[in-house]
Amino acid sequence: MHMADALLSPAVGGAMWVASAATLAVCARKVSARSEDRIVPLMGVLGAFVFAAQMINFAIPGTGSSGHLGGGLLLAILLGPSAAFLAIASVLTVQALFFADGGLLALGANLFNIGVLPCFVAYPLLYRPLAPAGSSRARVGIAASVAAVGGLLLGATGVVLQTVASGISSLPAGPFLALMLPIHLAIGLAEGLATAALVLFLAKARPDLLPAAPAPLRRRSLAGFAVAAALVAGVLSWFASPQPDGLEWSIARAAGMAELKAPEGGMHGSMARLQSTTALLPDYDLPASRAAAQGEAAWPEVNAGKSFAGLVGALATLGLVVAAGFALRRRR
Repeated sequence: MHMADALLSPAVGGAMWVASAATLAVCARKVSARSEDRIVPLMGVLGAFVFAAQMINFAIPGTGSSGHLGGGLLLAILLGPSAAFLAIASVLTVQALFFADGGLLALGANLFNIGVLPCFVAYPLLYRPLAPAGSSRARVGIAASVAAVGGLLLGATGVVLQTVASGISSLPAGPFLALMLPIHLAIGLAEGLATAALVLFLAKARPDLLPAAPAPLRRRSLAGFAVAAALVAGVLSWFASPQPDGLEWSIARAAGMAELKAPEGGMHGSMARLQSTTALLPDYDLPASRAAAQGEAAWPEVNAGKSFAGLVGALATLGLVVAAGFALRRRR
């Protein structure tokens, strides 16, 4: 559900930048005030894991579309909303800057739709009331599933509203929303099941994530997530579905074209030129590998370039989160 710059006007894109930047500032102050030293490395490793998980698109049967884990709700459950938003913001920033996944003008909107809504709406209003402290495993699983679906549907609605507010006439509100909600409901159900499974597994098998756990256990948990991130980014990413994601699928049916073209001048042109400079591994592959590829990609796509890009992205996310976290700790 990463929006491209072509879906937003400069005014709407700028407004979403302001909203997301203000949220980042508030979250940074809250995380800076926390005295738990363990939160910074945990944020980094979990951010790297979510980056890797987002590389794996799963097919939605019977639709010709695909989806991937958003990760915002999972991070909120494990880290709390403020730390979770900092982590998911780092994931989305690395994706936009180095892999051209989502536009730079649209980065504020993507932060809002994929980060703010799951962390500060779905988590406190859906997950926490349904799964208060001491809840059974069944309630935790149901709460995670419901909140994941709710967060994704809110994000899909946000995409439509932001696009309509930008005056994109080829994507009228009614037809676009009628396409976005059903396909993201299907994606949300899959994400909800995955989120519930991960949360329940961690609650049973990894109590070392709890603050009261001894430090050696916490270090083993961090190492486990780091290994999982490397395996997902380096190997499991080969099995990602080549089908368009829910947003691309909806645009193709609503507008009759695979993607919309952004204006070449003004703010859109400036952002495109900047992104072409920073995106060293566009589409999660080496430029030479993309140039050599011909025809339809095989599945699974055993691609050393993709593995390299996934590992670099996971490490970049880890580094960005940890650097930001320790900078905040020094300010404290």
